Formats: sequence, C-alpha cells, structure tokens
Amino acid sequence: MSKRWMKTIMVAGTLMACALPQAYAQMTQGSIHGHIQNAAGIAVTAGDVKLTTDAMPSDTTKYKYDLPVDQNGNYKSDAIDPGTYYAVFFQEGKTIDFLPGLKIVAKQDLAADFDMTRKEFIDKLTPDEKKTLEEYKAKVGATTAENSKIANANTLLQQARDDMKKFDYATAETLMQQAVSAKPDEGILWFTLGDAQSGEKKYDDAITSYQKAIDLNDASKKPKMDLDAASYNNLGQAQANAGKTADAVAAYEAAAKAEPAQAGMYYNNEAAVFFNHGDMDAALAAADKAIAADPTRPDPYFVRGQSLIQKATVDKDGKIIAPPGCVDAYQKYLELAPDGPHAKDATDILTSLGETIHNSYKAGSKKK
Repeated sequence: MSKRWMKTIMVAGTLMACALPQAYAQMTQGSIHGHIQNAAGIAVTAGDVKLTTDAMPSDTTKYKYDLPVDQNGNYKSDAIDPGTYYAVFFQEGKTIDFLPGLKIVAKQDLAADFDMTRKEFIDKLTPDEKKTLEEYKAKVGATTAENSKIANANTLLQQARDDMKKFDYATAETLMQQAVSAKPDEGILWFTLGDAQSGEKKYDDAITSYQKAIDLNDASKKPKMDLDAASYNNLGQAQANAGKTADAVAAYEAAAKAEPAQAGMYYNNEAAVFFNHGDMDAALAAADKAIAADPTRPDPYFVRGQSLIQKATVDKDGKIIAPPGCVDAYQKYLELAPDGPHAKDATDILTSLGETIHNSYKAGSKKK
C-alpha cells in the first residue's frame, strides 16, 4: 500500500474519532423544561433557573447549568447530564424559589414547574408580603371583572347594531338595556340605546338616553366631541319627532358647536327634520344656517326653496309670484346636484314659474 493511501486512511480515521463524543453525549443526556408563575398566578418573564448537584446550595455554590426564563415564563434545556439536581429560580440576583430532588434521566424529559401559588410557598411569606399579595389579587380580580363587563357590553353593542340594520329595534333595545345595566358609565351604550328607542318611536325614552350619553361624555376625563355631536344630533331629531321644536333647535346648535367642521351637516339634518314635519319656518331657518356653514351642500338650497314657495302669491293675471330668494335657491340646487333626488321637482317648479333653467339638467342625467 502506498504511503499516500495510508495517509488518507489515517485522516479519515481521525475525523471519525472526533465525531464520536458528540453522538455519545446526545445519547446519554436528558432534558428539562418548566413554567414559572408567581404567587398571584402570573407568569414570571425574567430571571434564571440554575441547577446544581449540591444537596443544599449555599452562597459558594457553583451552578452547573444556568437556564434563562423567556418572555412567556418558560425555561428549558435539552442537554443535561443525568443526576439528581437542586433547581433554584433567581431574579435580579436573589433566590426566589427552589425545587429539590429533580432526577434527570438519559433520553428522558423532566417537567419541573415553579408554581409559587402553592401553599408551602405562601406560608413562608412575611405578613406584609401576604398583605401585599392579597391586595394585588383583589386589584387583579376587580380588573378582570371589569374587563369581562366591557367585553360583554361590546358583544351586546355589536348585536344591537346588527339588529337595527334589520330594523329589529325592539330586540336592539332589549340588548342595550342589558348593556347599560352592566356598564352604566359608558356614553356610547346610552347613545345606541337611544337609537333603538328612536327606531321604536319611543321618543321621550330616546331623549333621556341621548342626554345620558352627553352627560357621561362631558363628565369623562377625555370627552369625545364626535360622540357629543352625534348625541346632540340624534337628540334633536328625537325632540323634533316629539314636537319639541325649541329643544330640537338648541340640540342641533349644540351638535354644530361640538364639531364645527361638520356644522353644515348638522344644520342640514335639522332642516330636513323640520321640513319632513311640515314646520317650514323652522326648516327655512335651519337651511339658511346650513348654507352659511357649508355652501357646497345642495339639499339645504332645496329645503330653502320649498320653504319659501309656500309663501308664493298669485297676481291679477293668475301668475305665480315666488318670494325673494326662492328661484335662486332652486337654481343653486340644480347647479350643485343636476341629477340629485330633488332635481325633477326643482325643475318642474321653476318651469311652472316661467323661469329658465340655468343648467343642462335632464331627467336621468348623470353629473360628470
């Protein structure tokens, strides 16, 4: 055999010899894993679990293994030599808990949890530590109960909204009554209860619910102005439906003040509500406020025209004479919404007045 061939064999043999200890270790070691929770039953997410074969660790003990605790409160190792170990949980360099007599067996996994809710651990706490623990448990319990109420109220809220989409206002009211009973301090729940009651035409009840939503929101540390505005808007509608015109006007004014950027929308809603109730003077006043707040909205112009046309007169020749501003209001509506839902009505009225339409409106046309 050549020397070169012999050298190759020797190198291969050396490589094989180096691989043997690792494979042997994997076959002879065991593993350990566990979870750590404190005396309140909360996972501990920082610290180390150290293992020693000493029967009783001391300040001079040198630990053979140091296993970090992860963010979920777990620790583990797949490479522990067989033997009987004493496990100590450390946090910030202090001994917190220990588990003696842990037997590691080759090719077997050992579960070893540090459960500090156990009686033996609690009994070793000082009176002050026990008092602090009980106070913490009470606080956590109260928080858990509150979170449960919130979750339940949110479920009822969503169900009620779904029911109202199907016009099932009675079921929605029942659900929201349950919600406000569980969480009487939440304005959004009272607001939604008001919506359900309005849907049932229970306007006086709705007025009470909307006002409750407003009061709670205003009393909160961080009032939500959009909730205030929406509550005042819907309050105004309920009051108008209940025949309380002055109160409704005040509510719409409050909505516009709470959310000035949407004042045009709220005054437009006010105008529409009064118009639908046949209160043309109130509708005209609201339409004028809507136009002043947002002159790009078409509907207030139509309401203005409709409110004014009621005051039209007839001259001696039988010609209809529209009051000042009436024709301009219809023309402006057609300018802004030539294919709007009221375009045909506006066109017909202008035609009957002998006016020339100042746009290219045609029935069924689309604005481009």
